[in-house]
Amino acid sequence: MATNSYMSGRKKYFRPQAMLFADNPGTKVNGFYIPNGNEVGANTGLEDEYEEFLILSDDNRSSIDFKPVRIEKRERMINGRMRSYHIADKSQISVSWDMLPSRSYDTYAAFDINGKADLEPREGRPSPYEFTSDGGAGGVELLKWYETHKGSFWVYLAYDKYTNFIDQDETDVDSRFNNTNKYNEIVEVFFSDFSYTVKKRSGLNFDFWTVSLTLDEA
Repeated sequence: MATNSYMSGRKKYFRPQAMLFADNPGTKVNGFYIPNGNEVGANTGLEDEYEEFLILSDDNRSSIDFKPVRIEKRERMINGRMRSYHIADKSQISVSWDMLPSRSYDTYAAFDINGKADLEPREGRPSPYEFTSDGGAGGVELLKWYETHKGSFWVYLAYDKYTNFIDQDETDVDSRFNNTNKYNEIVEVFFSDFSYTVKKRSGLNFDFWTVSLTLDEA
């Protein structure tokens, strides 16, 4: 199961990878949003998990494009003035990767309880390769998530949006500005578009893919 220690061990730098897909909105633990369940590729000893999550790679990732969608009904009154009946504001999120390795590791990652992949050589097996520099999902993992999620799921986002945080302690008015090291926004989404191209085959046990996807807020 994911914990603060696990999530800390899975990030390469001070800030976590920008995006994470999960089957659930997770739980807030000590100010950090932690997804429930196990990561795809974790060493659980179980073939199937009811709830899983997938950390996406930042390797060759494009900018994350947010397009606000305002749902409303507008009509012009008899005096010529426009009136709007606002229903909701939703977001459309688009992102792509260029030359993304088709897999994150050349074998099963077997992440341990501290979020570390099993990269030690064993008898009959050399030391496995890590193909994405941050251990995030490769193209095949992204495609598998798309194929197995016909309905909604959650995307966790780590970017600077300090307005998501409300100061709980009035004596610590700057606390909302110190949260770039965590996932600060969680959105329930559907896939509206997914495409991939096998761009180049490598000499190792993977290919380079280009992947593009678009998410619509539920």
